[in-house]
Parts: sequence; structure tokens; C-alpha cells
Amino acid sequence: MKREKIRIAIAGVGNCVSSLLQGIEYYRTKNAEDAIGLMHWEIGGYRPYDIEVVAAFDIDKRKVGKDVNEAIFAEPNCTAVFCKDMPKTGVKVMMGRVLDGFSEHMRDYPEKNTFVLSDEPEPTKEEVVKVLRESGAEMLLNYLPVGSEEGSKFYAECALEAGIGFINNIPVFIASTPLWAERFRERGLPIIGDDIKAQIGATITHRTLADLFRKRGVKLDRTYQLNTGGNTDFLNMLNRSRLASKKRSKTEAVQSILEERLDPENIHIGPSDYVPWQKDNKVCFIRMEGRIFGDVPMNLELRLSVEDSPNSAGVAIDAIRCLKLALDRGEGGVLHAPSAYFCKHPPVQYPDDEAFRMTEAFISGELMTHQEEYPYEYEKQPDRVWDR
Repeated sequence: MKREKIRIAIAGVGNCVSSLLQGIEYYRTKNAEDAIGLMHWEIGGYRPYDIEVVAAFDIDKRKVGKDVNEAIFAEPNCTAVFCKDMPKTGVKVMMGRVLDGFSEHMRDYPEKNTFVLSDEPEPTKEEVVKVLRESGAEMLLNYLPVGSEEGSKFYAECALEAGIGFINNIPVFIASTPLWAERFRERGLPIIGDDIKAQIGATITHRTLADLFRKRGVKLDRTYQLNTGGNTDFLNMLNRSRLASKKRSKTEAVQSILEERLDPENIHIGPSDYVPWQKDNKVCFIRMEGRIFGDVPMNLELRLSVEDSPNSAGVAIDAIRCLKLALDRGEGGVLHAPSAYFCKHPPVQYPDDEAFRMTEAFISGELMTHQEEYPYEYEKQPDRVWDR
């Protein structure tokens, strides 16, 4: 069945958005048989190219005022270009709110690697809400830099006032904070979050290995995950004060899958360093030490190299379509199944195979994701540090 377009608004036109918009155009010429790199070709009748951007916000002067499909190739974006022929959309990138979306240490780096703040006046909340309403946006995607706590709350507030859904792709806790989740539920607006997983990234790979250890009876004693990259996300995270939520999100994603949680000194997960020449390529090193039959020691070491932003877009394109299904069905509040499958820090963690089955059931309509069906079950996850 032919469906209408899915109209999205975006906060932060960085590498991840570049990959997402390139993908929307790239798959326009594909069909189900030759579409590589998608978890779903069709979700509820919606295909990847049924998504269109109707509003976008950024703070970099090289992007503000440009057509969004031109802005995605502006510096400091450095992700792979796999779809060069991007048609003009007629949607200009508007100046957004700066708030905590820019870390001062980034002023010390060459312009090609960092943000160049626009001198355009910042919009008020009322102005952003007006843009969202007049554009016809159905949902707002948060792609602000890691550590943008105030910025994320600002745009979540704008989504609520505009009466649209929200997808929180970054490690700021919105969907997993009961107060925010309840506000979206009360307004009948769906939300997916927090902190998007990659298709085959460091976290999903680490979780899968941890689950394998558990299922095969291996006692995991200690583990680390170290990551390097050369995009603005890694440069931004050199400011360690912006990393608290990121480390917590990635660590909890692995801890939650373990049969017995590791002591903090035995688990280290988080970004490690910025290597400019890596650009958008992310290199991950995982080490896991454990004991097998007879208490005999073993260890596993893995190196993963992947283009970071397409890895994210492959999941975001499904999250968008799942949120649209909820809008079509009149469902509000946290979409627990998609959040658990697509995000590192959902309100309730589920093993990935279970989250996959739940998401498939949600897509088919067999599982209606209402708040009362998936409560914030503190008693079932007592070691989780919950945001209240």
C-alpha cells in the first residue's frame, strides 16, 4: 500500500545526518532484491525514500542558510560520500540554539575539523516551535553533539509544544527519564531513545559477545572497549566533562546483558582518543577476559573498523519508520520495543534477540507498545542507575 511521506525535522546537520539523507536518496533507485545494508526494506508500507526533511537546525555558519542537501557536505562533515547527486530540497538549514552544543576547547582546532559558529541570531523556543508546526514535521530527530544536555532538553521541549514525535539519537537521557517519558505519554506523542546503536558497531558487537559468554557458560572477569575516531564527535569528546552520559550509556548497554554485573574497576567502556586522519572511520578495540571449563583462563581480542555515520544511519532509518507507525496508530509515550532494539540506553534493557522479536511484533501490529504494558520496572533491574 502506498503511504504518504514521513516528514522529519533535524537538530544538528552533522555526519550522521549526511549519511541518513544520502541513504534516503541512494535507496530511491533500489528495490528489495538489491538493497544492501538495510534491516528492513519496508516497514508498515514505508520505504527508505518515503522520508523527507522539512526543517533543519544547525549552528555552523558553513551550513546555516544552505539547502540541507548541500549543507550535509560542508565542513567539518567528513563521512563517506556514497551518493553524490543530491537534489535540492528547498529546505534551508536554520540557525539553532547554541546552549551547550559547542565545547570551548574546539576553538583551538583548525576550522576544517571543528565548528565555526554562525553570527545569525539564535531563535527563541517559540520561533523553533513555529517552524516545526508550519513545516508539517511529524517528528524531530536529535543529532546534537555528545554532552548537549541543555540543547537536547530544549529541542525535546520544542517537540512537545509542537505536538510531534521525538527520536533521541544521542546519549542524553530523555526517553529513559520517567518525567520526560510521562510528558510525551500524556501528550499522546511517541518517543524513541536514548543513544542510537550502530548496525555493527562497538556496543552491539560487545553486547553480542557478552551474551555469547553468558550463554556458553563462560565467566567474564573483566573487559574493556576503546574507540578512536577523527570526526567532530571524537573531537568534542576530548572534553571529558561531556562524556559522563556517553560512558554511562555504553557501559550500561554491556552491563545489562551480563548474568552478573562487573565491578566498576573491571569494566572500562568509552571513547579513548581523537585521531584527525581517521575522519569518520571509527576503530574499536575490545578485550574480554574470562574463565571456561575447569576455571581455565581465556581471553578474546577484537578490532573493528567501520565508517561511523553510515553505521548509525542504517538504524535511524528504521527508527524513523517505527515512530511513524506509532503516529499512524495513535500511540504515545516511549516505544519500548524499538527503543530497546535501536538504542544503547532505553528505559528498559532487553537482550538483543528479545528486543528484535519485540520490534518485529511491533512492526507487524501484534504488539502495541503502550506505557502500561512496559512499566519502568525498577524492581526487575535494581542495579540500574535510573534517572528520575
